[in-house]
Amino acid sequence: MALDVGQKVKVVRVRDRVSDAVAKRLGQEGMVTQFKMVDGSGVGLVVEFADKFSSWFFEDELKQTS
Repeated sequence: MALDVGQKVKVVRVRDRVSDAVAKRLGQEGMVTQFKMVDGSGVGLVVEFADKFSSWFFEDELKQTS
């Protein structure tokens, strides 16, 4: 799967423990706004939701919706 900035995505899972604010986004849709280097070799995607909250996710935690 290759996601790009501007694509709509749904959060389908989270790998690690996350804050309540991020956990409640499970199943919600948002838009990819940018890429983020996460550990020197991995890339995350920053997703912004309708309420302007944003957080980064790994690509395998997201599913393209449109």
